[in-house]
Amino acid sequence: GFLRKGVSKGVLRTFGLADKFIVSGSQMVQITTSPINIELVIDSVRTPESGGIDTFIGTTRNHSKGRVVSALEYEAYEPMALQVMERIVEEAQSRWPVQKIAVIHRIGRVEVGQASVVIAVSSVHRKEAFEACRFLIDRLKEDVPIWKREYFTDGSIEWSGQPHEQAASR
Repeated sequence: GFLRKGVSKGVLRTFGLADKFIVSGSQMVQITTSPINIELVIDSVRTPESGGIDTFIGTTRNHSKGRVVSALEYEAYEPMALQVMERIVEEAQSRWPVQKIAVIHRIGRVEVGQASVVIAVSSVHRKEAFEACRFLIDRLKEDVPIWKREYFTDGSIEWSGQPHEQAASR
């Protein structure tokens, strides 16, 4: 098992957080309001059989569309977001021979330089870890109901991102 046998839904304290999560076998998906502990996420997918661990760390950058960004804020429809994240992880596991996958997305305010999403994938060989990790971040951005608002230093605030995000921005 990954962190526990079977499927657990509820409060996870593995990363020192109390947030929504799903753990099942060799996968973990989580939505958190707390800063993401990147090292713990990486350690969570480490196995003796793993020859490679690939990670993607999405951070808040200080600019967007030629303007200075002060922070981002993420909102999610959490029950559906967790289900879609779990489905995407299961699809990656069916396409590549990976050992473990962890996908953590932060919601709430995320300051410049902080991580908003961390994905870690372990596999026997690096190629599969790279391919699965790339697939996971691409599908997460396309399919998961998480919306991003950009805060600019000039005081303006804008929804940004995918077309489904724009439609949900009110």
